[in-house]
Amino acid sequence: MPSEIRTISPLTDRLMRLIEGPRCAAGDERAVELALREALSNAVIHGNGMDAHKLVRIRCRCELGKGLSIIVTDSGQGFDPNAVADPLAVERLEADHGRGIHLMKLAMDEVSFERGGTEFICGRG
Repeated sequence: MPSEIRTISPLTDRLMRLIEGPRCAAGDERAVELALREALSNAVIHGNGMDAHKLVRIRCRCELGKGLSIIVTDSGQGFDPNAVADPLAVERLEADHGRGIHLMKLAMDEVSFERGGTEFICGRG
């Protein structure tokens, strides 16, 4: 998908319909949707700097009885996920951003960042 904010919701809606069909995330669809939206937003805004010429790649694998895995890859410079400020620190509680990674970790069973932070991998189930 191109790195444009307006593409996030239609793509997320489409992917969620595909995920909900075979019930890969039965009962956890809202959590999966939250993690997917956050991952795509981070890739578009932070990873690719909203440069529509840079693509975000999404791979989704759903196996009945085994769960769901999602990989979101951006074309950016990457980042160190360990250097991201703790959104639960007292001085960050009133910040208007900076909770995406924390929310993704709460929503999914497994979360990791690979390829220097340009690839987000998560799993549920």
